[in-house]
Amino acid sequence: MTYVVLARKWRPRAFSELVGQEHVVRALANALDSGRIHHAFLFSGTRGVGKTTLARILAKSLNCETGVTSRPCGKCSACREIDEGRFIDLLEVDAASRTRVDETRELLDNVQYAPARGRYKVYLIDEVHMLSAHSFNALLKTLEEPPPHVKFLLATTDPQKLPITVLSRCLQFNLKRLPSAAIAGRLKHIATEEKIEAEPAALELLARAADGSLRDGLSLLDQLIAFSGGRLTDADARAMLGTIDRSRTVQLLELVAAGDAAGVMREVGALDEQAPDYAAALEDLAGLIQKVALRQAVPGYAASETFPEQTLDALAARVPAEDLQLYYQITLLGRRDLELAPDARGGFEMVLLRMLAFRPAESATTRGSGARIATEKTPAPATSGRTVSAAEPQHESWQTLLGALDVQGAARQLANHCSLVGRDANRVRLLLDRRGLHYRNPQTEELLAQGLTRLLRVEVRLEIEVADSDMDTPARQSARAAEERVEAARVELESDATVRALKERFGATLLPETIKPLS
Repeated sequence: MTYVVLARKWRPRAFSELVGQEHVVRALANALDSGRIHHAFLFSGTRGVGKTTLARILAKSLNCETGVTSRPCGKCSACREIDEGRFIDLLEVDAASRTRVDETRELLDNVQYAPARGRYKVYLIDEVHMLSAHSFNALLKTLEEPPPHVKFLLATTDPQKLPITVLSRCLQFNLKRLPSAAIAGRLKHIATEEKIEAEPAALELLARAADGSLRDGLSLLDQLIAFSGGRLTDADARAMLGTIDRSRTVQLLELVAAGDAAGVMREVGALDEQAPDYAAALEDLAGLIQKVALRQAVPGYAASETFPEQTLDALAARVPAEDLQLYYQITLLGRRDLELAPDARGGFEMVLLRMLAFRPAESATTRGSGARIATEKTPAPATSGRTVSAAEPQHESWQTLLGALDVQGAARQLANHCSLVGRDANRVRLLLDRRGLHYRNPQTEELLAQGLTRLLRVEVRLEIEVADSDMDTPARQSARAAEERVEAARVELESDATVRALKERFGATLLPETIKPLS
């Protein structure tokens, strides 16, 4: 029996089998079930996400012998012939090979004739953006006044190249790149159905390498089956893809975190013997750093098939959060610039040396306690020059409390426009200046209450009243201080010898609204 590749064997034959395109499926299903079916559909998206598959399922839905439906039977002669690619009223055209206008006109000459067998004559034009300008003009004429028995299904990876006149006559659906988790789940299902034993880590590697394309993922799965000759292992997947062993990725990060430059270079030397893809090695390193950072910020989050949970937890406890962020940025930039390096290994080594050479500025938080990222914040200096103690914040002024409050955005602005009326037990009462009333909403109040809860270490119940008149708040004090700095800067400029000379010789004018103090 002739072998059928997995991408063809497991091509979805119903809307329910499509992966990751629920937004498109929902719209098409509603249109089919309600009978409001447009005459032209445009499916756009990157390779291997299901554009032509979706179009073929739509063609079945339109021509199923049970009637127009979002759930074609798959058993009637029309459904079977469409699945087998031999339905006479489904005309599939590869626009990349038929760009000449005479070919397009020849194709469209038969539009006026009724379908031979089906309910609709369906034109599926793949890579439609490859048509010439004259071909688009010929197509446009038909799209403007299509016969009632004709439907156009257009697919493209580059919708920007389509004339706006064509776009405006189509219902447009943008198919998303599939997340790695969705691809890995589909690969696992297919491996199980094919009775192939596969390690989850191997399938996760294939899903990442597929880069959003399920078809590419299935092709890689076919390749790995041939490569391994049986059980699909993480080691075989890495060998086939040219990626490094995950234990080496972990070892590199541990050595970098320990500041062991000699150890890092020894590990790179051992790695080079495997002739790895250094770009893929940096991607693996960035992936590990990201998973550690997530695990650190939210303990128990982002379980990975690639790296054991205990490994992620150990690194999260050992490497400071600010170091992880810097490592991640260095890795991404190094991956981008790798092709500019004299050789790949040298570029890879320089990325690691850059991690060793640079460190974030020391914070008041003890280094090495990265796991405290989600539970503690270092109090910021208050305007008065003092630092509030989280143990006794009730004895401090509102201005001082604001200095230690870890809220940002609109919630911070809301706090800046308030003054403290009083606090008893877990209740905090604030008076809101009317000038800050637009910052007040349930979300900002909740964020402010949460920030106060973290600072005061009690569950805060926030009560806010609106002042009858303008009041002196931290926001107003900051504005007044800024005005004073601008005035001081203006006076200093007015007295500057160069400014005076420009005024005297050229009649220059100092514009107060352009003055911005440096501090």
